[in-house]
Amino acid sequence: MENLSRKIREKARDIGAIVLAHNYQRPEVQDVADFVGDSLELSVKAMETDAKTIVFAGVDFMVEQAAVLNPSKTVLTPEPSSICPMAWQLDPPVVEEYRRRNPDAPLVVYVNSFVEVKSMADYVVTSSSASRLVSKLDAGKILFGPDRNLASYVAETTGKEVIAVPLNSYCPVHIGITPDKILSVKERMPDAKVLVHPECPPETRRLADFVGSTSQIIRAVGEIDAKRFIIGTENGVIHRISKLYSGKEAYPVSKDTICPNMKKITLEKVYRSLVSGETLVKIDEKLAEKARRVLERSFTLLGVETPWSRK
Repeated sequence: MENLSRKIREKARDIGAIVLAHNYQRPEVQDVADFVGDSLELSVKAMETDAKTIVFAGVDFMVEQAAVLNPSKTVLTPEPSSICPMAWQLDPPVVEEYRRRNPDAPLVVYVNSFVEVKSMADYVVTSSSASRLVSKLDAGKILFGPDRNLASYVAETTGKEVIAVPLNSYCPVHIGITPDKILSVKERMPDAKVLVHPECPPETRRLADFVGSTSQIIRAVGEIDAKRFIIGTENGVIHRISKLYSGKEAYPVSKDTICPNMKKITLEKVYRSLVSGETLVKIDEKLAEKARRVLERSFTLLGVETPWSRK
C-alpha cells in the first residue's frame, strides 16, 4: 500500500495533477490526497491550484461539480459507479412539479445534487450555509431539496416554512443514525459530546451537543473542551479527526455507518485513473454556466467572494 501511495504521488506530480478526497473516503485514499474536505470546498481548492488534471475521489455529483467549476481542467472520476443515492432522488421533472405548485416560493437546492437541478434553482447551498442563506431570503415559504432532514433543520433554525423537494428524500447513511444508536454509545461513555450532521433525523439531532457539516464537525472537535466525541456522520470522518487531534478520541455511532459508494474508490483505482486518464467527466458548458450563475448569486447573498473572481 505504501508503494502504491508513492506511485500515485509520483504520477500526479509528473502529469501536473492533484488528488481530491472527500472526508468519507477510505483512510488510505485520504492520506494520499492533496486536499481532503467537503465537496464544494474541494472544488474551490482545485480552482486555486495550477493543476491541469483533477482526480476526485468522491461520488458522482461531487466530480460533476468539480468539472462545472474547473471548465479548463481535465476532471477524472476513479470510479464512475460511485453514486450519491440522495442526489438521484431529485430530478428536473420533480423540480418543475414543485415549482408549478408553489410559484412564489424560491427554490434552494442542496449542493448534493446534479448540475441540471442546480441550474434550475434560485440558490445553491451547502449543509453549513443552508440556514444562513434561507434566513436572508424575503420569503416565508421555501422549496428545499434534496434531503427532507436538512430541510427540517433549516425550518427549525430559521422559523420559515420549508418544503422538502421531494417530500421523502434522504441520505441512506444519515437516516440510519437513530437515537437508540446514539444513546447506546452515550451509555458507555456519558462524558462524550455528541456531534451530528443535519442530514440526521430530527429526533437524533435533538440528542446532539453540536449539529454541523462534516468540516464543521471536524473543527468543532478541536474547539470544544472535551476529550471524547461521538460522531454522527459517515465513519470516514473519524480518520480525519484522529490525524488532526492526537489528544482527542472520536467514536462512530456504529461500525456500519458507512457509505458503500464512497468506499468503492481504492488506491488502485486512483492510480489507474492517473495512468489511463479515465474516467473523464464532461459537462455541457451552457448548463455549467447556468449553474455557476446560481452559485454566484448564492455566494453574493452570503456575502462571500465568488471563488472564480479570485483567479
